[in-house]
Amino acid sequence: MKTASSPLLAAAAYQRPQKLYRYSQRTWLERSLQLGEFRLRPPAPEPAPVSAGEQILPFGPGAGGNPSTRYLTLSLANAWDEKLFDAFGAADCCLVIHDAEEFGERIHRAAQRILPSWAGIDAAISYGMPSPLGEAFSKARQYAREKEWLFAWRPMQRALSCNPVTLTIGSIEGIAELRDKDSR
Repeated sequence: MKTASSPLLAAAAYQRPQKLYRYSQRTWLERSLQLGEFRLRPPAPEPAPVSAGEQILPFGPGAGGNPSTRYLTLSLANAWDEKLFDAFGAADCCLVIHDAEEFGERIHRAAQRILPSWAGIDAAISYGMPSPLGEAFSKARQYAREKEWLFAWRPMQRALSCNPVTLTIGSIEGIAELRDKDSR
């Protein structure tokens, strides 16, 4: 078994999976598929935070401010799991992105246009132990079922606001599809 400090395990956390999944209501996912609309927002505060541990910047703890308001995120899952429809409230549909690499590059380019003074990164969430990328990429073990892949951006200047923004990357119908809750 590999330890968390294993270079192979660490590299796997930063290599995009082949596919990404977004569980939500069909209305919102149709807009994502046809227009490439995705909303970046500050993460919801986690009720049981993981200890900070040894973390690297830019997404580790810093001086001042609520950690959840210091960055904007877009969360997807890195696995198909019918239980995730229930985990995300009123989700009745899933956006299946078949080319995560293309999607990730388009999301980062769009974010750079709208948020030019921000730094962005994406990686798998670490459950039950702090991620070397910091608190944005760390969650308590109880959330491991979410299998989350996170895109996160933080302002490079402290004074910039972390208000939600909507990115538009254009149609992703060539690299994605919608699946209903009851389909395989």
